[in-house]
Amino acid sequence: MIGSWSDLKAYIRADAVSRGAPVSIRNFLLDPVLRFQLLLRFDEWLLNTRKPRILRLPFLLWFRRLSVRLGFSIGPNIFGPGLAIVHYGTIVIDPTTRIGRNCRIHVGSHIGGAAQFVDPARAHEFSPRIGDNVYIGPGAKLYGPIRIGSNCVIGANAVVTRSFPDDGLTLAGVPAKVIATGGTGDRVIKGAA
Repeated sequence: MIGSWSDLKAYIRADAVSRGAPVSIRNFLLDPVLRFQLLLRFDEWLLNTRKPRILRLPFLLWFRRLSVRLGFSIGPNIFGPGLAIVHYGTIVIDPTTRIGRNCRIHVGSHIGGAAQFVDPARAHEFSPRIGDNVYIGPGAKLYGPIRIGSNCVIGANAVVTRSFPDDGLTLAGVPAKVIATGGTGDRVIKGAA
């Protein structure tokens, strides 16, 4: 969680390494996904350090507008450092979901829980918890109070409705099942050590 200016810089640096694209003015202007990720991290910093709402409001409006344009429904404090959103398209993530470091996520992914239907104080008990160094393929769906271990690959169009807490698994199918072991390999660039 971003709690200081140095944390913000570390998260942005890790995200850039994981995406394989440096943060530059040229990339900022030409790459809307990079802009989204920078605004996401900046919004997290403003929120977590309790900056005045008047300061946060313009960035929040810009962030929300860009979210709608790109098809992302991603709230603050979901991802650890090293986030790599591959390209724009629909990505929907429950706000109480928590995902570790170095997550590479593709379009069409939906990660949800029952947060809208339970007491808000207990919503975190009903949403997914995903480990570090996880690759989430295009169209993957993860639902409910599940746990996914670190170094896992979730294949394209997999539907994960139960926990797979072991590390290094490859999940695929409907419903998802283990089809291989061995980790993510080169699928995830580890920007956050």
